[in-house]
Amino acid sequence: MLKKLFFLFFLYTGVFYAQEISSFQQYNGRYDYIAIGNTLNPAENNSNTFCQLLSSSSATLNLDPTNEIIAAYLFWAGSGMGDSSISINGINFDADNTYNVTYDEPTYGELLYFASIADITEFITTNGNINYEFSDLDISETLINNPGHCARGTNFAGWSIYIIYKNDNLPLNQVNLFVGLDIINRFVPEKEIIIDNLNVLDNQDAKIGFLAWEGDNSLNYLESLQINGNILSNPPLNNADNAFNGTNSFTNSSNLYNMDLDVYNIENNINIGDTEATIKLTTGDGINQTDLIILNNIITVLNSQVPDASVENLNVDVACNSREVSLIYDITNFNSTEALPAQTAIAIYANSTLIGQSQTFNSIDIGDFETHQETYIVPDQIPLDFTLTVVVDDDGAGNGNVLEILETNNSAQDNVVLFPAPMIIPLDLFETCIETTNVYYFNLEDALTTTIQNSYLSFSYFESLEDLNLQQNEILNITNYSSQFFPEVIYVLAENTSCFDIITITLQIDNCPPFVSTGISPNNDGLNDILNINFYSNNNPVYDLYIYNRYGTLTFIGSQNQPWDGTSNRGINKGEILPVGTYYYVLNVNNGPEKQLTGWVYLNR
Repeated sequence: MLKKLFFLFFLYTGVFYAQEISSFQQYNGRYDYIAIGNTLNPAENNSNTFCQLLSSSSATLNLDPTNEIIAAYLFWAGSGMGDSSISINGINFDADNTYNVTYDEPTYGELLYFASIADITEFITTNGNINYEFSDLDISETLINNPGHCARGTNFAGWSIYIIYKNDNLPLNQVNLFVGLDIINRFVPEKEIIIDNLNVLDNQDAKIGFLAWEGDNSLNYLESLQINGNILSNPPLNNADNAFNGTNSFTNSSNLYNMDLDVYNIENNINIGDTEATIKLTTGDGINQTDLIILNNIITVLNSQVPDASVENLNVDVACNSREVSLIYDITNFNSTEALPAQTAIAIYANSTLIGQSQTFNSIDIGDFETHQETYIVPDQIPLDFTLTVVVDDDGAGNGNVLEILETNNSAQDNVVLFPAPMIIPLDLFETCIETTNVYYFNLEDALTTTIQNSYLSFSYFESLEDLNLQQNEILNITNYSSQFFPEVIYVLAENTSCFDIITITLQIDNCPPFVSTGISPNNDGLNDILNINFYSNNNPVYDLYIYNRYGTLTFIGSQNQPWDGTSNRGINKGEILPVGTYYYVLNVNNGPEKQLTGWVYLNR
């Protein structure tokens, strides 16, 4: 099976240059091709003195209606720099690409030639089997300005359409079309083309075709076309010593002047198991008379049954604060002629380090695929920014075990950026004095600075780091959050576009003044028997308490260790129970934010 084709040309530099023929399109399946075309030369230019080309020429497509047209390519070529705009049946087409080659002729200097190509699939599919007339190719300016073309008999022009078609009754083939522009002449009388990486599973009906320009029937000195050392021929159309002679293998015409549209059966020239083939072109010996041959394309049709594994639609997801990567990708077998075996190895790399392995679940039919979903841990030695590569038909050491049509399309890559561990951002103490029965209330939103609020998309509040990591037990009432144990740390999950950070809020009431009750009733009932002074924010209050009667007489001096119980310990009434009434207090706090507090308290029995 043909997996890659490489064409190696050994050029005589300084005499001419060329654009080497290279792979253009490949089709795998029940495919074959047909070609039509015609010359614009009225006669063979080697034996005639004309220097005027035809304005148009035509050819008829006669394709079996059971064949489905897959692709159609128009080629046209001639002397000169090129004409990139032509017509078929009055419809204009512009070249998708144009190739040039020069020949340094000893007498007339540099002679230039061109070939153009255009994709006309839609046009041919729409019109089908009709007569196609090619026109509007103009090289007259070239022939006028450089008389060497006519004088040396290298004035030519022509066209061809290659049609790739599908038919379910065909064997499984690989059709390879190679396009470029190259030249052989008396300075380089022979050239080898190495077709490499073949896997010939069945040589039945194997064939190779050529589109060449300027070949002359009358110039056949030492001219040959060989494959693997065997000369190709299909007499009487193409004799062994005159391969490029103005013929059309599809119509058996020998009047395709200065143009060759030929195809050869090569089933007896390649063997099952072959991995390469050598094509050799010759013309003259560099001394005697030689032909000038310009090669435009090569096409091969080889019978084969080989899969073509590829990785498509790779998508990589990363989790915040994790080195875990989740992959979704397809293993395809689209461009193939055989099913891809089950248990075909798959390797996953982070940069060049193997981080995981998988395999296909089932045999993947021609044109089918299977989807994989997998998770892998990226080792710590891999940087946060790396390239993840998925390779099918890879045993983890870079070795493949499945012979494929194409070995260069087995991988897919994605640039991955892991998110580092989230930052922990502590905020300043967040304090309140809003209290109800020893419970304090906080608006947690107010703890976030404006900068913080503008830096993140959303916030979630939790009472523990464990709850945050598990995203459970979220605080729902954040504007009126209650607490009674201080200090308390609130954990905030702050989300941005890619990940999150953790913000800590420490709740405290250290800056709140003490609470002093407005009355006492010392009747030994256990309720308000002493003046209640609560330091909720200070576990070890230190203070001095002074009680005055309504006349301003000091009646009691106390402290944190001696509360007021409605009796006097100063003055003439020392030790006595004080009468019902309103009393004035002065509270000197030695270790609080409020150094002195004053107020009224009512004594009741």
